[in-house]
Amino acid sequence: MDDTPPPAGIRLLVLDIDGTLTNSRHEVSDATCRAIARVRAAGVRVMLATGRRYRDALPVVERLEIIEPLVTASGALVKRPGDHATLHRAAFAAGVLPAVLDLVVAAGHEPVVYTDSFADGFDFHCRSLESVAALPAGGGFAEYLGLNRGLARVEPDLHREPPPDAFAGFVMGGREPMEALEKQLRDRFAESLSLHTIRSPRYSQWLCEIAPAGVTKWSGVAAVAAAAGIAVAEICTVGDDLNDLPMVRAAGLGIAMGNARDELQAVADRVVGTHDGSGIADVVDLVLAGLSQPAPPPERV
Repeated sequence: MDDTPPPAGIRLLVLDIDGTLTNSRHEVSDATCRAIARVRAAGVRVMLATGRRYRDALPVVERLEIIEPLVTASGALVKRPGDHATLHRAAFAAGVLPAVLDLVVAAGHEPVVYTDSFADGFDFHCRSLESVAALPAGGGFAEYLGLNRGLARVEPDLHREPPPDAFAGFVMGGREPMEALEKQLRDRFAESLSLHTIRSPRYSQWLCEIAPAGVTKWSGVAAVAAAAGIAVAEICTVGDDLNDLPMVRAAGLGIAMGNARDELQAVADRVVGTHDGSGIADVVDLVLAGLSQPAPPPERV
């Protein structure tokens, strides 16, 4: 982190949702809406990159009137909000997911597996909706399944025969069990998986996110930017948790919220106010300040 001016010419602003755009009441405030409208009026494209399911992110997209592709499931699924077309969907290598789920279940956890089934009216697969209240993980996971039971497909043998089009998943529980599970998975599947253990702000639990190797929010953002002809130096990314770390580290301007985890603040170019304070307005001010600078002269070859 330093005090040098922000880079000139940011063309794409990428924002995490939970803990970044949303406040501690899980709302997108009117002030945040005004800030986003201000940066869009200056010609900067705005897109979201979230760990949420696609369906779960759409209310935020609609509130902010976002038209750019939406990066969901921490980079594993990219869809276009206007027509719900899938632009990118990750895939596990053959045989990896059954082995992963078998380890998860053997460790005493219940997995959730995502498929690209928005048009079919559901979002994820799980082994049960009834027995989760007895799990050591506590009420958070039971609450998640209870609130989303209409979007689930129950498959008792999920860990043996996962859907072939599954692109990501997660396990929910306390911090220590989830960090221990991540270590187990990393020790056995280091070359096959992308793993992050993050806070779940809406369910007061922790998530161990599981995706194919190489999948991060940044991989999704970079693909969208490349297709639009936007250079890395022209991208600003903003987040608060460890699944934001790859995109904050890689972008031309990487910003951590004031409420972000220490590990993210340590690698960010800037740290702004919190999600309950001036954070998003600070981000917009930085981006617009960069746009007001003269562009650097082209490099001589």
